[in-house]
Amino acid sequence: MRRTMFVLAVLGALICGGYLAVREAVRWAVAHPGPALGVGAVVLPLLVVVAVVAVRGMPRLRELRRAARAGKAEAEAEVAAAAPVAEAAPAVEVVAADAAPWRVEDFLALDADGFEQAIARLCERDGCRDVQVVGGAGDLGADVLATASDGRRLIIQCKRYGETNKVGSQDVQRFGGTCFTVHEAEVAAVVTTSTFTEPAADYAATCGIRCFDGERLVAWANGDGSAPWA
Repeated sequence: MRRTMFVLAVLGALICGGYLAVREAVRWAVAHPGPALGVGAVVLPLLVVVAVVAVRGMPRLRELRRAARAGKAEAEAEVAAAAPVAEAAPAVEVVAADAAPWRVEDFLALDADGFEQAIARLCERDGCRDVQVVGGAGDLGADVLATASDGRRLIIQCKRYGETNKVGSQDVQRFGGTCFTVHEAEVAAVVTTSTFTEPAADYAATCGIRCFDGERLVAWANGDGSAPWA
């Protein structure tokens, strides 16, 4: 915007200056016709030569511009070709019941997103349909959505907590405030790598929320225990 205003201002100044110069030149020529003819005989041929040179130079200028654009495009293509290809994030392996026994430490080795993906894979492995990982900002407590093998709507909240960080009653209460009314869950479960405090377990039992601690999670992953919706 500033560059455009500057160019317009310069053009306006040149036009005004040219107009004033021509007006004064005409006045001088009318007042001094003899010298004006002599000056005109010298200036007019010079103007013609300058115009011819400018016109002949325009094709060359266009060629230079085209070459510059072609060179820029070629340089950009070389930079794009040389740029390293971003590596895709490693996918969470599907958890199989007959694989090496899982431990809580294996789930803790995953980040929060990887843990949610692992729970989703377990749901798919055990017959759930339409499995979605929706955890993140604004998830309203739902991390994994699915349709259980018996057709019920399943909502799971994933809590990747360390051994000393138990799932408290406030965590379960926040989930309980949305899992049934907002997400319309028919089966609601909280799955954690840790354990639940007694008030959290009591509240979950009152609301019908299923609590899956680290021990039950490992049993589920290894095929030795039931799934949260069973």
